[in-house]
Amino acid sequence: MDPHWNPRNALRAGPPQRVCTSPSTQRPRRCSRASRLATSLSLGLLILWPWQASAQWVTQSFDLVAGWNAVFLHVDASHQILDDLMADPAYQPIEEIWQWQPEVPVSRFTQTPALPADTGSPWSSWVRGQGPDAVLKRLEGNRAYLVRVRSDTPTFRWEIKGKPVVPRYTWTTTGLNFLGFATPADSPPTFEAFLRPAPELFNQLELFRYVGGPLGPANPAPVFALNTTRVRRGEAFWMRAGELYNRYFGPFAVQLPPSTSLEFGTDRSAASLRVRNLTPEDLQVTLSLQPSEPAPAGQPSIAAVPPLLLRGTRNPVDLTFAHTNLASPRSWTLRPAGQPGSEVEIALGVNRTAMTGTPGTLYAAVLVLTDHRSLARWELPVSASVGSRAGLWVGAAAVTHVRHYLTQYRRGPDGKPLMQQDGRYVIEGVNEDLGTVGRPYPLRLIVHMGADGGNAKLLQRVFVGPKPDGQVGLTTREELLDPAQLAHARRISAVHLPWSASNVPWPGVGALRAGTNVQVVVTVTHEDSANPFLHLYHPDHDNLNATFDQRVPRGEESYDIRREITLTPRAPADDFDSLTRGHDTIVGEYLERITLTGRTKPGRPQPESRTFEVRGRFELTRISDLETLTQ
Repeated sequence: MDPHWNPRNALRAGPPQRVCTSPSTQRPRRCSRASRLATSLSLGLLILWPWQASAQWVTQSFDLVAGWNAVFLHVDASHQILDDLMADPAYQPIEEIWQWQPEVPVSRFTQTPALPADTGSPWSSWVRGQGPDAVLKRLEGNRAYLVRVRSDTPTFRWEIKGKPVVPRYTWTTTGLNFLGFATPADSPPTFEAFLRPAPELFNQLELFRYVGGPLGPANPAPVFALNTTRVRRGEAFWMRAGELYNRYFGPFAVQLPPSTSLEFGTDRSAASLRVRNLTPEDLQVTLSLQPSEPAPAGQPSIAAVPPLLLRGTRNPVDLTFAHTNLASPRSWTLRPAGQPGSEVEIALGVNRTAMTGTPGTLYAAVLVLTDHRSLARWELPVSASVGSRAGLWVGAAAVTHVRHYLTQYRRGPDGKPLMQQDGRYVIEGVNEDLGTVGRPYPLRLIVHMGADGGNAKLLQRVFVGPKPDGQVGLTTREELLDPAQLAHARRISAVHLPWSASNVPWPGVGALRAGTNVQVVVTVTHEDSANPFLHLYHPDHDNLNATFDQRVPRGEESYDIRREITLTPRAPADDFDSLTRGHDTIVGEYLERITLTGRTKPGRPQPESRTFEVRGRFELTRISDLETLTQ
């Protein structure tokens, strides 16, 4: 064994010590106490990030013995300050915790990445009684830790509840690899079985483990019996494999696209991951969905397991994707590494139509990936929250049917219409059936929903852009925008609705969700300049008499118009995209009844009127989630 490589070089007589890298040999060497302190303080600042509200919870257990123990966290417990966590009476035997942080940020390089500054340290620590002076504040996932237990303590179980993290590994040929593996907790494999798919690593591996007791020549101790030593989940090992740069940390690898997670939040539709076989033989990988444990105190409660869908094949006719429910496990057989079929893309989505509750209600669970050889168990967090329908929805209705109003007159033997004594033809019946149109007629729709998700508002036009306060907003008038930034603003209009200078929205009754209707009434008087029967420059449609000196009553040249619009959202289609995008796309049935009211004839109590009806379908897409509409 190389005498310069020894995990004990990463330790001093008591707690762990900084190991620096010599620029000439790239081997570990000791650093000064001052450099250790300076870097520990700087590293301590790196872990104080806000805890995300959406989380899934898993408890990881460790059986600790008196002295030094090496553990590897597969969960992130940074939701709780370490001082508060370790105040639990059951954890009093733990006196010190040291976190191994081998990565040296680029900002610490003085001249070149090959020459890190001496102020870098891969260790940060928590010591009982230090209080605010402790550098290590929280327990992160994907990290190895040394835990010192009081010498008079028998074996006890240390349980850490946290959010499962996707395993992430880094390897260095210097040998300072302090790692643990995501193996099944109930039946861990031996190192020989675990490394059988990676014979080069198995043949060159040098392995050290902590056996408890004080640090010294026998702790950490080398491991030679790889055929009987178990790769226990949660145990950390020092390891090296000569000049081999290792990429094997289990029989399969899981890859998420950059900046992607399985945290769907309130608005994400789908996410995908790739699973790749790293072994030279066929490998069956199984994906299952398991409930989260109850949330710790102070964290958002979890309503239920998210209704996950697994995307299937594409239909070549309508180009939609099939789907299956992930309520039961799903397995794939992957071909040997490097062969076609050795990896699979798994596309997942949340069936938001199956999520109930108020906005913000949290659904969370744990995705578990295992292999048929029981070598690995990867736990991935997945969550989604009920979203609000608030915001600006823009789309169109397509009129596909018009109700007829065809009068049929009674005819005599000669085929001519029969006439009554008052001079009117005898009506035999009126055909009011719905008939299709030659081509769908488009009608733009602009709808805004407020923060309460209640009654919708229909708009003739809306402006989107920067306001004078510097915030992007939704307004009903252009003058409410920042006049210096109108180039960055946009106007959206619906020309079939009557224009007005004030642009006051028409209030609706109902909300945009399946099982409800949105009803809006739009009225236009016979004298309104937006009335389509009124033409200011045509003498027959200007509401003036022949001498242009007196206005004529309603029904002479123009009519009052009443448009009763009903939007009936329907459940999305039974395909993957429709079910997962329901929070931002709404489809449904469009109904409009148009009533024209004219003059009141002598001897009749009610004015003349006629109602027309059109039907079709509509689709709305949310283009903004801003809850406030400035008027």
